[in-house]
Amino acid sequence: MIGVIFDMDGVLYRGNRAIEGAKDVIEFLKAKSIPFIFLTNNSTKTPEMYRQKLLSMGIDVSAGEIVTSGLATRLYMEKHLEPGKTFVIGGEGLHEEMKKLGWGSVSLEECREGRWKEIKHVVVGLDPRLTYEKLKYGTLAIRNGASFIGTNPDTTYPAEEGLYPGAGAIIASLKASTDRKPLIIGKPNEPVYEVVKEKLKADEIWMIGDRLDTDIVFAKRFGMKAILVLTGVSTLREVEKSNVKPDLVLPSVKELLDYLRAVIK
Repeated sequence: MIGVIFDMDGVLYRGNRAIEGAKDVIEFLKAKSIPFIFLTNNSTKTPEMYRQKLLSMGIDVSAGEIVTSGLATRLYMEKHLEPGKTFVIGGEGLHEEMKKLGWGSVSLEECREGRWKEIKHVVVGLDPRLTYEKLKYGTLAIRNGASFIGTNPDTTYPAEEGLYPGAGAIIASLKASTDRKPLIIGKPNEPVYEVVKEKLKADEIWMIGDRLDTDIVFAKRFGMKAILVLTGVSTLREVEKSNVKPDLVLPSVKELLDYLRAVIK
């Protein structure tokens, strides 16, 4: 039996606009009882928040079928790290996951009072409200011995207007100011693979993504079938120049449906 992993931004939608064929692909998999999960490196929303976003586009899946890099970060920290107060540079979804972690956090206001010295873990994701002050206290805490954890390495993400700065761009700033290498949880790294392999029980896994450097590298690293769609970040020209080669390149998920119908009877 095959199982399918879908990236989300640039594969199923751009911004708040669904990509043509996305709903039909999911309905086909449901009809054929083929297991799937959605795996996004974007930590700004929780799985339930992403479920509501997808529902607004007519795609009905459970929150349990959605894995974010924020969720994967929480699960990794629970399993591998010593409890300690966190400082979060990220969106609402990452803040919610760290609340669920239950280790306590140090707010920006508390940092201003000198309590940044209590921070044991600096957790960094995409932060639409990034400020210099957040970077300052993140830098101070990491230089004071706090662990440095990044949700994902994506330097950009696809939106309706084009490519926006991603979590990787923020992480790069802290890496430069601390001389410390972060632990990166999301694709293409092993911590997030630990999570998805427990959720997706399949003999063969297909990874559908829009980025060579995360989705396709992730697929190749862990023995999955690598399928790139051209509705997100990576272009056909970049594929031609890259040493990382997908097993299949398609214009969009709409063409993926035709491929699935031909392969799966």
